Amino acid sequence: MIRRASPEDAAGILECLAAAFEPFRRSYTPAGFADTVLAPEMLARRLSEMSVFVAAAAGHVVGTVGCAPVAAGEGHIRGMAVRPGWQGRGVARRLLFAAEKELRRKGCLRVTLDTTASLARAIRFYESNGYCATGRIGDFFGMPLFEYARSLKKSTARSRESGVGKPRA
Repeated sequence: MIRRASPEDAAGILECLAAAFEPFRRSYTPAGFADTVLAPEMLARRLSEMSVFVAAAAGHVVGTVGCAPVAAGEGHIRGMAVRPGWQGRGVARRLLFAAEKELRRKGCLRVTLDTTASLARAIRFYESNGYCATGRIGDFFGMPLFEYARSLKKSTARSRESGVGKPRA
């Protein structure tokens, strides 16, 4: 079940982020890893500044994602994580759809997200869901951060949700 996160979900979100990113800890700088898995006060700020969603199963948070408009007509997604035991089961796709739907509802026509090179599986997932590398590379606590983007225009979203034009994996 995908739903909007509440402050009561904080511990579950933090556990989910830690579990999802622990296998990649060595590929992050210490500051980059800390910013990815979040401290409780950073999560509280994210919950107040962004729309955060959780995937819940049997009363536990098994996935999470955050999104927010960042400029006129543009939204940004961050903090996508799915617990290892739940990866490959459609949870990430449902979370991504929830974030995109929220951004569309808020008037966004385009969405961006950033990822690191070490998250190859995530990059393949984003590309299979219509995201393309923009060529923009930022600095994330001493690590290269690669931007991906996709259109949120109604016809594009309808095609993707119906499976029309979806790349085959």
